[in-house]
Amino acid sequence: MRVGAIDCGTNSIRLLVADVDGAHLEEVVREMTVVRLGEGVDRTGAFSQAALDRTFAACDAYAATIEDLGVERLRFVATSASRDVSNREAFIDGVRARLGLAPEVISGAEEAGLSFRGAVEGLPRDRVAMPTLVVDIGGGSTEFVLGDRGLTIDVEAAVSVNIGCVRMTERHLHGDPPSPQEIESVEADVAAALDEAAAAVPLERARSLVGVAGTVTTLVALIHGLPAYDPAEIHGREATLAQIDELTQRLLVMPRAERAAMPVMHPGRVDVIGGGALVLRAIMRRTGLPVIASETDILDGVARTLAVES
Repeated sequence: MRVGAIDCGTNSIRLLVADVDGAHLEEVVREMTVVRLGEGVDRTGAFSQAALDRTFAACDAYAATIEDLGVERLRFVATSASRDVSNREAFIDGVRARLGLAPEVISGAEEAGLSFRGAVEGLPRDRVAMPTLVVDIGGGSTEFVLGDRGLTIDVEAAVSVNIGCVRMTERHLHGDPPSPQEIESVEADVAAALDEAAAAVPLERARSLVGVAGTVTTLVALIHGLPAYDPAEIHGREATLAQIDELTQRLLVMPRAERAAMPVMHPGRVDVIGGGALVLRAIMRRTGLPVIASETDILDGVARTLAVES
């Protein structure tokens, strides 16, 4: 069965078209567009018209791809930025008009479960010790899910907390580069959120840490000195806390132009990578584990649900 999965977060909207046969998933196309849907939401509580227009333009492009590739079943999930905004219906109506279905504004717990499934089923079994903690650092929130992969996926606990690369940047990191006081403010926010996460998810039980989404994959690509962003080269690569700590410190003292010149840096991540790095570093300090980057994530989890439901 050919399925399509769309994930719309605070910073980007992404599409996966895949052929799914039982447990096997073969990627046909994977696309990502930075639309910054959550721009200003932390301050205003609503999507701006400019952010909606960028998102709808991406939906138009994805609709053409979906039709051209003969997708049989489609699911669209929307995450952190879409949960509490005052004009959510404008977003839902605009997506429905372009793709023929309403986006599902899923809970943080469901987002975490889908991310876990997509992340761990895309990595070799001998690379990931169980139980594993999957963290999905998004634009507005970060999902933590602890689970096991045996004959089936067994999710033990999951939680979503409101720390993400866009939210932390917009709230605190205003300088170019940010001041030490701004960085300390992010660290205080993240520490409080990690206490909240630890109350719901036993982080200390994790034997491995898997990170998904653009913050983690970009940082790992930078650490390994890749000449360009190559998902096949990034997938399954590991980074230690010492490496993440050193890179985070470098990014936070770089001016914007220097970050933008990095060959693996997507233009949409230039302004928010420092905030995301602070979130990842804090998680690694709390767990004491290196991070394994996964290029399979919530999109793959959503695609697999479509095959199961058929």
